[in-house]
Amino acid sequence: MLNSNQLFERRKRRTRYQLRKRASNKPRLSVYRSSKHIYVQLIDDLQGRTLATASSGDKELSGSVKGADKASAEAVGKLIAARAKDAGVSDVVFDRGGYRYHGRVKALGDAAREGGLNF
Repeated sequence: MLNSNQLFERRKRRTRYQLRKRASNKPRLSVYRSSKHIYVQLIDDLQGRTLATASSGDKELSGSVKGADKASAEAVGKLIAARAKDAGVSDVVFDRGGYRYHGRVKALGDAAREGGLNF
């Protein structure tokens, strides 16, 4: 019997495998969700480097958001979309990790789409 961490890692590996099959050299928008904050990175897997990052703990968002709710996830999504445009990226693949696409993860994804990212 697998514990919850092992099941999460299995879901994460399965998601990344499916993304690699259809990524076609697009950067990966990777989400990490903790109990207090939400983090997102724009990663170029071909070169092995991070192009842009955003989190609910950023100084730009310090007065407007409070950590781990949908409103902060939307603000982080808009911020990463703006930073991706600055880096010259418009098409990405969304890596939700082992998380289900609902709640904070969905709010972040929808806000990033509204900000101009295509995935």
